Amino acid sequence: MRTLDDLDVKGRRVLVRADLNVPLDGETITDDGRIRASLPTIQALAGSGAKVIVCAHLGRPKGQVKPEFSLRPVARRLGELLGQDVVFASDVAGDGARAAVEGLQEGQVALLENLRFEPGETAKDDAERRAFAERLAGLADLYVGDGFGAVHRKHASVYDVPALLPHAAGGLVTAEVEVLRKLTDDTERPYVVVLGGAKVSDKLGVIANLLTSVDRLLIGGGMAYTFLKAQGHEVGGSLLQEDQLDQVRGFLSEAAERGVDLVLPVDVLAATHFAADAGYDVVPATEIPADRQGLDIGPRTRELFASKLADARTVFWNGPMGVFEFDEFAGGTAAVAKALIASDAFTVVGGGDSAAAVRRLGLPEDGFSHISTGGGASLEYLEGKTLPGLAALED
Repeated sequence: MRTLDDLDVKGRRVLVRADLNVPLDGETITDDGRIRASLPTIQALAGSGAKVIVCAHLGRPKGQVKPEFSLRPVARRLGELLGQDVVFASDVAGDGARAAVEGLQEGQVALLENLRFEPGETAKDDAERRAFAERLAGLADLYVGDGFGAVHRKHASVYDVPALLPHAAGGLVTAEVEVLRKLTDDTERPYVVVLGGAKVSDKLGVIANLLTSVDRLLIGGGMAYTFLKAQGHEVGGSLLQEDQLDQVRGFLSEAAERGVDLVLPVDVLAATHFAADAGYDVVPATEIPADRQGLDIGPRTRELFASKLADARTVFWNGPMGVFEFDEFAGGTAAVAKALIASDAFTVVGGGDSAAAVRRLGLPEDGFSHISTGGGASLEYLEGKTLPGLAALED
């Protein structure tokens, strides 16, 4: 895979596929982590005299121009972080984009409007996707793939454009791949994976693959209740995927056969209802009342999980332990994060809600070895899948 060092960029138009899919409250960016993660590659290109054209998506406008998904607020924040004005194109690959690019001087940066305003970006039809990719590629001389959070998507800007231009991987993508290889090819043991989040179904493939490689698998969050139910326990009104019970029973059996220490919560915060101000009691995970729902792991589970992480040499964490957006139910997620910070392990936070939780809880980002920008991409890599965006950059 070629890197930035392999490209002569001075005076050339370089299209950078970045991941700027940040959460917005109106036009206010509530977490700029992905923008900050994109800075080193953009700064390196601009500092080398490139005319930098950044493209990215925001949300799911489904091929329609929707003002609430405009990247204009992102352009403002990117400019603040770069310390220079960022030219914002009024469209993706039309007259506005061409005008923005034609006016660029060496070292200047432009941001195109939301890629997903164009139906061709996410089209299943190869010809439709390719036609849009040709329009996009026509804006540039070179391509740099740096949007790791999108490399698992077979989208025009990720998969098709690299075939049309000389290309290389940006610094963020190369760093992410290097980290993930440590989790798959050269892993120090004990290797512990902590999985949380809402649904078991989102992580079926990665659980199946991890059971062949990890020493311990700690399960928290909403998905834990499907595991507890599969063991025959009452879970009340907790999040439950009935259709996954057989699959989960299979995971429990395989873990036992392989000698994997699969650890489930031993107590939970059982709330009266799903709300920030809900009343709750700490109850054994095997005795959740029928009229209650688990919204976080309990204090004994936090201690148990911390003990299972204490001697780890490698840890991958993806998914919160509870509803961390509610202060009363953020303690389990905070406990796991702090246990990772306290450990001597190589620790990887697997993007998405886990990364957002770290920032929301005010924890030091440099307390972890790596915080990924791509939750879904990280999981698919660990699942052993070929990621289209990485395959395109390998060519």
